Amino acid sequence: MPKAVWNNQVIAESATTVMVEGNHYFPKDSIREEFLRPSPTQTTCPWKGQAHYVTLEADGKQSVDAGWFYPQPKDAAQNIKDHYAFWRDVVVTD
Repeated sequence: MPKAVWNNQVIAESATTVMVEGNHYFPKDSIREEFLRPSPTQTTCPWKGQAHYVTLEADGKQSVDAGWFYPQPKDAAQNIKDHYAFWRDVVVTD
């Protein structure tokens, strides 16, 4: 089952991730939101839409902009609505 781990904490775990461009997108209900902090960072993907980022925080440590999601994805990416993906120092395993 895919799992996202950061700072020895399981951030997300789900058997129903969606793979897009090599990234596991975890459903919102599988995310441990107590580790997520809003970030002002946003980027735009031509086919997915506007990504909003989150910073991870636990045990006095932060990983800035380590996760992202598309709150209103374009039609071609509706399958990742309400899903989060992670990168940087987050380890995602299958």
